[in-house]
Amino acid sequence: MLCRVLVGLKEHVRDVLGERVARKIKSELGMEVKDLRIVNVFTLEGVTQEQVDSVLERAALHDPVLHEVSLEPLARDFDWIVEVGFRPGVTDNEGRTAKETLGVVLGLDKAALEDVKVYTAKQYLIVADMGEADVQHICKDLLANELIQRYEYKSADTWKTDPGFEAKAARVTGESSDEVNIIPLSSMTDAEMVDFSRANTLALSLREMHDVRDYYADPAVIAERERIGLAGDPTDAEIEVLAQTWSEHCKHKIFSAKITYENTETGKTSEFSSLYKTFIQGSTKQIRERNAATREDGDYCLSVFKDNAGVITFSDAINVCVKMETHNSPSALDPYGGALTGIVGVNRDPMGTGIGANLLCNTDVFCFADPFYEGELPPRLLHPRRVFEGVREGVEHGGNKSGIPTVNGSIVFDERYLGKPLVYCGTIGTMPVLVAGKPSHEKCALVGDVIVMSGGRIGADGIHGATFSSEELHEGSPATAVQIGDPITQRKMYDFLMRARDLGLYNAITDNGAGGLSSSVGEMAEDSGGFDMDLAKAPLKYDGLKPWEILISEAQERMTMAVPPEKLDQFMALSEEMDVESTALGVFTDSGKYLVRYGDKIVTCLDMDFLHNGVPQMELTATWKRPEFKTDLIPVPEDQNGLLADMLGRLNICSKEYVVRQYDHEVQGRSAIKPMVGVKADGPSDAGVIRPEYGSDKGLVISHGICPQFSDYDTYWMMANAIDEGIRNAVAVGGDVNYMAGCDNFCWCDPVESETTPDGQYKLAQLVRANQALAHYCLGFGVPCVSGKDSMKNDYKGGGQKISIPPTVLFSVIGVIPDVNKCMTSDFKKAGDLVYVLGQTRAELGGSEVAQQLGFENPNVPQVDLVSAKTRYETVFAAAQDGLITACHDCSDGGLGVALAEMCIGGRLGADIDLSAVPTCGDMNLTGVLYSESASRFVVSVAPADKDAFEALFAGQIFGLIGEVKAEGQLVAKYADMNVLEQDVEGLTTAFKSTLDW
Repeated sequence: MLCRVLVGLKEHVRDVLGERVARKIKSELGMEVKDLRIVNVFTLEGVTQEQVDSVLERAALHDPVLHEVSLEPLARDFDWIVEVGFRPGVTDNEGRTAKETLGVVLGLDKAALEDVKVYTAKQYLIVADMGEADVQHICKDLLANELIQRYEYKSADTWKTDPGFEAKAARVTGESSDEVNIIPLSSMTDAEMVDFSRANTLALSLREMHDVRDYYADPAVIAERERIGLAGDPTDAEIEVLAQTWSEHCKHKIFSAKITYENTETGKTSEFSSLYKTFIQGSTKQIRERNAATREDGDYCLSVFKDNAGVITFSDAINVCVKMETHNSPSALDPYGGALTGIVGVNRDPMGTGIGANLLCNTDVFCFADPFYEGELPPRLLHPRRVFEGVREGVEHGGNKSGIPTVNGSIVFDERYLGKPLVYCGTIGTMPVLVAGKPSHEKCALVGDVIVMSGGRIGADGIHGATFSSEELHEGSPATAVQIGDPITQRKMYDFLMRARDLGLYNAITDNGAGGLSSSVGEMAEDSGGFDMDLAKAPLKYDGLKPWEILISEAQERMTMAVPPEKLDQFMALSEEMDVESTALGVFTDSGKYLVRYGDKIVTCLDMDFLHNGVPQMELTATWKRPEFKTDLIPVPEDQNGLLADMLGRLNICSKEYVVRQYDHEVQGRSAIKPMVGVKADGPSDAGVIRPEYGSDKGLVISHGICPQFSDYDTYWMMANAIDEGIRNAVAVGGDVNYMAGCDNFCWCDPVESETTPDGQYKLAQLVRANQALAHYCLGFGVPCVSGKDSMKNDYKGGGQKISIPPTVLFSVIGVIPDVNKCMTSDFKKAGDLVYVLGQTRAELGGSEVAQQLGFENPNVPQVDLVSAKTRYETVFAAAQDGLITACHDCSDGGLGVALAEMCIGGRLGADIDLSAVPTCGDMNLTGVLYSESASRFVVSVAPADKDAFEALFAGQIFGLIGEVKAEGQLVAKYADMNVLEQDVEGLTTAFKSTLDW
């Protein structure tokens, strides 16, 4: 039996969610809606009429106080009705929860519940004076994402003659099949190989296809395959496994390429066998060796670049791990689903690090195009405002519902993120130093261990996720690459796994991220030397999946464990007790084979060595030629008050409180420095600080730096500034530069020269220069990279145009703070405190916010003076430990003028500033002094009684006493004995908070 149950609010109950949608229609689409109410639709399949009656009687799907429920339409008093539901095969979390509820209410056992299906939809009852085209606009551009959702609409008049909608439940029909197809690779021409790779989203190059063909032509391989009954050509599953394992997303082929780099400025040509090994891994190795030899506590890095997250020591009891990931491509197609899977996906990285980590906090950084964009959108692209809102909500739902606080983040805007938004999601976790008597950061799958998958079931969502993310976004990008996460299922799995970890019930663990079972089992099997797995045992969300789809699906909320046979029963019993589905799928072996079956049929038989090490090294050429920029006169507007207000309202400077307030940063009760600070908790924080251990005041700082605006000038200085900003932000709240670790996340436009990327050599040179800067500044600051990720091909091609993101690196920092009670915040605290600038201001306005605001060009991008910066950071930490600083804020976007305004806003106090006392270098005018974005600078306030001690501590360094904090709520600044600024703090606050106050 198939029936539809409709649940709507009673007429006297205010529909808050409906009102919210109506406001979004007005604010985002500019259309007036008089009223909007929502009706929830549950399509039930596999239940009897008696069971349906019981469900309604027992209020299983509604609240009888608030709702009315019916099997007949509830729509009334509307002009238009829209129904939105999921397309077949798309994960329906609400439907899954409703199904579990029915199981409890109807007393169904697991077997009986398997036959029950629940699919959800929403009806929007709209009261508005609009035509059909307007309704279509609302459906396509707000209510439904056509990639994953279907929609239908009717006018009130049409509804009268044909009430209701056809029950188009989002079910997938068809029986599961053990069909294994053979790909005739040996007989394909080169053109056919290229077409085959493109049509099947394999992202394999022609050279890689040739290497695969040559592997299957090896006589030894042919003989082995004949012996087990396999054809000489690859199976569909084998070609899919090779594609995802060799994808740019997984193998980082550009970072591993052999690169010939020519610098036309110096005339020097260099060769690098691998950017990653040379600059990132190489610099970290040197820092670790230096720390081991010179630090009293030795090397604090425990696990770097070899696990799902990097691990450092924190205390005698716990270690800390960190990982940042990107979910750019999925978020471009489905902002909500892509971002949701981004945050719950990166949560699984610490879960799968070592023997498993407890989740401590999240951090998120987003890069969007202008949400007020008014131009035409190229095919397949969503409006930036919709991307913004979808990503915000997806990360909110993923983090908040998982019970993990979000303590740090930022949002960057640039018109080029229209082609692909960047969605960085990070998670920090803690691990007991020892688990079951063994170091927690170590793991190993042993021969004979059972392959066990726990958590959510496998579905069609997430198929080709790794390969899809390894190519540019285009009009034909596959819908199946999008995944829909379920934080509730993941939370249950997480709680179960932490108990299983503490009981020592498994030897190794990893997540089913890119490539699903294919990658998780394949990577763990490198420990033992092989595996044998049966896909017929894998639990599925629905029938109809082929073996290769089961193998590479990235459907969410799943982890893979290596469970010793003697502990399997205990593991399974605990899993059932905690209502988590776990399934034994096979065994780890030492056969050297990647062996997958579907029942009695062999699906894959690959040599482990060829799979993991057979990908050919790319050979690329990079050529650096510095771009040319004009040197315009730097204007000095007469209305400096107006300019400061305009600067505070710029998208990259304005308050992000609207977003921050929707993320829970207090859950678990560990936060010490929160995302917003000050007397009204609306001033910006430089970094987050959290107490990982209850009962201890030892803190962990979480910060980041991101400066894509400088990439157009020189990615070397973009990278240097990102590192400096990440470290500087951590120092600004009390972090110790000598106990920090970094996490580098590169997002790049396609840097491989081709017909569609004629400037590939230049873009690759940009990548080389960023890596050179990373090695230089990490070594100089002594901050090792312990984890990282790269995302290439962040381009869009469609509608006759190509949009490439600016080269972007997020440099995240974690660091240990001895005592959170000595932390600092950015808000001014007390009238009479002295205001200092630490560091020198130079005429560096290239890429600055003021240059964009006033419309002038300047080639001078900020450069980082490493030696003076590190000395300053060490001295600020010493001053913080001595309690000499009452407020500390870094100078970044908007320079000194914005930093001073933000400190006044946070404290709701004024300041009297003499800009002539600012330490400067070179010929500078007022605009340069106020808004230059020179690196490594702080504005601090100091109590008058501590003036001598503070200045003695900074003796020999560049700093200037530029004014004092005032009780009067005005920021007053003079320059060359003339008042140039006189702005009420409340006016500054309004300017700062208005832009995104929608």
